[in-house]
Amino acid sequence: MSLGFLDNFGGLFEDPPPAFVFEMSQSGIACGVRSKRRGQPPKVTFQRFAEGEVLAISPVRDNVAKPAEFARHVAGLAPQTGSRKRREAALILPDYCARVAVLDFESFPTDPEEQASLVRFRMKKTVPFDLDAAAVNFHAAKLGKRFEVVVAAAAEEIVAKYEAPFRAAGYLPGFCTTSMLASMDLMPAKDLNVAVKLCDKVITVALCDGRCPKLIRCVELSEMTFEEVMAVLYPTFAYAEDELKRRPARMVICGFGDATNPLREQWQTDLNVPVETMQSSWGAPGEFNAGLMGWLHAQESKQ
Repeated sequence: MSLGFLDNFGGLFEDPPPAFVFEMSQSGIACGVRSKRRGQPPKVTFQRFAEGEVLAISPVRDNVAKPAEFARHVAGLAPQTGSRKRREAALILPDYCARVAVLDFESFPTDPEEQASLVRFRMKKTVPFDLDAAAVNFHAAKLGKRFEVVVAAAAEEIVAKYEAPFRAAGYLPGFCTTSMLASMDLMPAKDLNVAVKLCDKVITVALCDGRCPKLIRCVELSEMTFEEVMAVLYPTFAYAEDELKRRPARMVICGFGDATNPLREQWQTDLNVPVETMQSSWGAPGEFNAGLMGWLHAQESKQ
């Protein structure tokens, strides 16, 4: 099992890519089914959990609070075909169950095993779980004389518990990533941008050069208030100006529902930056399917 990346983050699919994609959140499961015909919109649905805390998102403990209920929801997501052939699927995990970091190196080995060992060593100080029992994937890029490495890590047991009911339901979850990483394909391809995504009580903020993350923060909010969100945004803008010597060209937001327009106006005033809503080929994603829509958008653009 591994956490993959889309496009230039190293997650490469054989042709054709999986027809099914699922995004998990504390509130439910979003399901996307790709159309076999180019240009036709995918079928996107959302199945809300009605039994209380089916999933309890955390980077350090089992996320599946009610395994039987989770398995029941997964089994009912897509129509059964009667075929015993496993259906390939992409799984998009909640941001808060994993950790994503951008590491800077003056030099980076060429041997894959040495790369993995170095990345794990650097990540050990930044993750709240045992990295020796974690699924880790990374992508390295040379920028001038230094190397920038984007790393995603999650406890293997957590990933396995998410995958298990899909395998039992006849799916083959060969690709796994996080919601914010999957939604990167919905970001503008140029300029320095800030992505702000709310899902349940978790806010994920990514500072991106085009679609390449420079910094990703994921914070569980005690309350969804303007002040708590600004406490995450201010350091992100400060990092952009202090470390990158650039000011973000725009902020792209997702998941704020009815509060989107009031927040957009207030952020534009307080942060002095244009604020846009995240968009896909089929409209704006919502609170629970930004990663799913990003994945589907990426597959459409590859056809």
